[in-house]
Parts: sequence; structure tokens; C-alpha cells
Amino acid sequence: MSQDNLTAVLYKTKDLRLEQTPIPEIADDEVLLRMDCVGICGSDVHYWQSGHCGHFVLKDPLVMGHEASGVVAKVGGNVKNLSVGDRVAIEPGVPCRYCEFCKTGRYHLCPDIKFCATPPVHGNLCRYYKHAADFCYKLPDHVSMEEGALLEPLSVGIHACRRGGVTAGDFVLILGAGPIGLVTLLAARAMGASKIVITDILESRLQTARELGADHTLLVSRDSNEAELVRALHDLLGAHPDVSVDASGAPATVRLALLATKSGGCAVLVGMGNPEVTLPLAGAMAREVDIRGIFRYVNEYPIALSLVSSGQINLKPLVTHHFSLEETLEAYEVARRGDGIKVMIHVQPRDANNKDKFQ
Repeated sequence: MSQDNLTAVLYKTKDLRLEQTPIPEIADDEVLLRMDCVGICGSDVHYWQSGHCGHFVLKDPLVMGHEASGVVAKVGGNVKNLSVGDRVAIEPGVPCRYCEFCKTGRYHLCPDIKFCATPPVHGNLCRYYKHAADFCYKLPDHVSMEEGALLEPLSVGIHACRRGGVTAGDFVLILGAGPIGLVTLLAARAMGASKIVITDILESRLQTARELGADHTLLVSRDSNEAELVRALHDLLGAHPDVSVDASGAPATVRLALLATKSGGCAVLVGMGNPEVTLPLAGAMAREVDIRGIFRYVNEYPIALSLVSSGQINLKPLVTHHFSLEETLEAYEVARRGDGIKVMIHVQPRDANNKDKFQ
């Protein structure tokens, strides 16, 4: 085993460094992974640029990365589900398994969950990383390492749709066509939504949304009239949406989610924006619009893997930029600018562990 464990460590705001760290020792229920692909998430950029994401604050040096896949290099003594050489997707949050939330199946709400690259827990943008074996999912040969890494954001989209109760025949509104909005689009379509409209302030993102299967798109500006936007959305759908998903977090889109959703429908809030927002709650209450938040995902990784491996969801078009681990700073700069959709860092040479070459 190589002793090279080049690692991306964020020391403070805008101070991201590549340095050598010790290869971790594993416990009996863990595996040591040779990391392969690590995607850059919006939260990674937030930590890098501002030192916090939501109420999570960077106080000490932090290893970055949580959208990831790797190859098993070593297994702990009690591990039965994986073997050396297995290609795996890594669910980044490992809960305590004992609290009320874990025991009732909502382990993502565990107060003691250890989630990669969320202070103070280190992430996996490094050569070698250890993880709980039962939160690693073996990839079929035809699923690429890039797709394995993208199961993480896809699980967010699936969780949003499940929280909203998206089902066959539903009309769905998605506000925001960034990576999370786009995976929510893919998830909603796979779950049977019959008509989907998606909004954004960038035409380039809407073009991608159309390519991924959006029925309608709406380009909005920051000074658009709210009432006119609601009418335009209803006209595009030919109805009021059964489920609206805000994947932006901007106050204007959160408001639109509540205003546009049909009476008795559901508005799902995914984007993390301002801690306090002025909302039209009275109207939503009078129309019995359910308002549901989501936090990451729970029990969705197996669903995401099934949808990808069966061909029901194609994640490959989402990856627009590829960089090596040594090019991490350049990759983060591209992600900060918002160029493309998903920036992928290849810890090992691209395609080194792909059975079918990733196109």
C-alpha cells in the first residue's frame, strides 16, 4: 500500500491546502478505502468561502469532501458485506444507531451523526479514507465511479420527492435548476410525475433541465413580479402543482413555493438560505398547503443506486468538469464561479476503476 495520502484540508476561510496526512487505522466494523471520485457540493464552497454552512461553523482544520466513491483496500475483522477490491458508493453520514431517531428509522436526524466534511468531522477528499462498512454500497460493474459519487446529491432529490409524496400523475414545480434542482427533476420523473416545470435565473441551467426531461422551464429575474410569476407557472402546467420543491433557498423562491402550490398540496423546502424569511403563511394555511423541510436524506441510498443501475435515472450528463486531486484548488474555483453543473475530482486516474468507460 502506498504511503501517499495527499489530502485537501481547509484551514480557514479561503485557505484550502493539499498536504500529506496519516493513513487511518480501521476498526472491526470499518473499511479502508482508496478514494476514486469526489464531487464538489455547494456546502463545500460555502465552507471554503465563508467558513460556515447554515449553523455548521468551521473552527478547526477540516478535510473536505462528502460526495464520493472508492475501492475497498482493507476490511475490518467483523465486516461481512464487502471484500477487498469492491467498488463502493459512500453514504457520508454515520449515525449512533442507538438514539430515538436511529431506532425509528430517521437516522439522518441523529444528534450524534458523523457526517463527512461537516465540522468537526473530516471528509474524504484524500487518497485513503476509512468509513463504516454498512454505509458503503457495492456498485454493479456497469455503474461508474462518477455515478457512485453522484448517489449523494441524488439521494437529496429522492428524499425531497418522498417528503412531498410525489407519485404517478403529479404535477411538480421545482424552483432552482442547480445540481439539487436537477437531481430532484430526475427523481420526480422516475417516481411518475406527469408534468414538471422548473425555474432558474440562468438560461444555461434551464437548457440542461430541458435536456434532462423538464416539460417546461421559466426564466426568472430577481425583480420579477411575484403574482405574475405564479400565474405564468400555472399557465405552463395547465394546473396548480401538486408538489412544489424549493431547491434554491432564496426568499423569493420559498415564497413562490407556498403561493403556487395547489390547495391541499405540499411545498418542500430543500435550499438552505436565510435563517429567517418573511412568508405568506396565512394563505398557505387557509389552503391547507403542507410545508415540509428536508435534511439530507434517510434510507435513500439503496433507492438511488437501484434507479441508476436499472437505467431509470441517468446521472452522467451532470458531470461537466473533471480535475485530478492535485488540481483541487482549480476545481474549487470552477465550482465557486458556478461554471457547469457538477465538478468531479478524480483521486485516481479517471476511469481507472470503471468497468464501462464513463462517457
